[in-house]
Amino acid sequence: MTKNDQPAAKIPGRVIWLAVAGAVGGFLFGFDSSVVNGAVDAIKGQFGLSEAVTGFAVAVALLGCAVGAYLAGRIADRYGRIPAMKIGALLFLVSAFGAGFAFGVWDLVFWRLVGGLGIGLASVIAPAYISEISPRRVRGRLASLQQLAITTGIFAALLSDAVFANSAGGAGHPLYFGVEAWRWMFVAGAVPAIVYGWVAFTLPESPRFLVFKGKEDEAREVFESIAPDEDTDRSLRDIKTAIEEDSAAGKKGSLRGKALGLQPVVWIGIILSVLQQFVGINVIFYYSTTLWKAVGFQEKDSLTISVATAITNILVTLVAIALVDRVGRRPILLTGS
Repeated sequence: MTKNDQPAAKIPGRVIWLAVAGAVGGFLFGFDSSVVNGAVDAIKGQFGLSEAVTGFAVAVALLGCAVGAYLAGRIADRYGRIPAMKIGALLFLVSAFGAGFAFGVWDLVFWRLVGGLGIGLASVIAPAYISEISPRRVRGRLASLQQLAITTGIFAALLSDAVFANSAGGAGHPLYFGVEAWRWMFVAGAVPAIVYGWVAFTLPESPRFLVFKGKEDEAREVFESIAPDEDTDRSLRDIKTAIEEDSAAGKKGSLRGKALGLQPVVWIGIILSVLQQFVGINVIFYYSTTLWKAVGFQEKDSLTISVATAITNILVTLVAIALVDRVGRRPILLTGS
């Protein structure tokens, strides 16, 4: 290894911390979307719901997620990545208490919708922030922390569900202060929401956003504070070039083509994203406890199996993170398929 190779082999510790801190939004993404898993049957029994209404109460968070993701880019580009994170943390916090103390199904649906808005914000802002503060050579690996955080959040949600349900003797049974265990499952989401809000107040703004707003000196200070050994001037030039290219692409409509209005490569990306959701894994994360109970397992064992599934998810994600910058995205995508 030559002297010039050594800096390229080491990721600045400050960059790693910022990437991990930014990925807390992904943790909340996974936690808030999966925490309903252990509560589904108890909610259905508590409010006397039909299958259709139960499914809607579970899935409505994804409607909020779609809206949140749509608005996230506009909020982040106008006000900054950090303010968007703070808004997301607030949405997660109020939805945790709202869902935990819901007095009826439509009340619960509303708070699930609010939580979905937070999920949508986090799904866009966290990976964007991580990629914008990461050196190019390790951007893929650090951006993958978002997915690791999501899987860890799913695991934490299912584990907390199991702890609360087993401590009470069932998700529908009273636990602390006479409040049912399923309600505590939702309230537990307030803890990572508060952590996320605190983290947002400690993070520097994205250098790309600062350059976009004409605050180049502030962007330089951020780069020099998080990665003093990196070529700051080159990083700033790369950002300016990327912003100019994005602006030119927006004016020329370079993504547009004859195939239903978009270039074929764009449609491929869209279709891959859609198919990723259609494989059915979300059914496991939302209903695995219900499914295992349906084939004869006790609630306690069903929750344990769900936790084991989440652990497998984390382990495979670690493998992907270790390989993404070595073998590329395509081989991993093909292997996963």
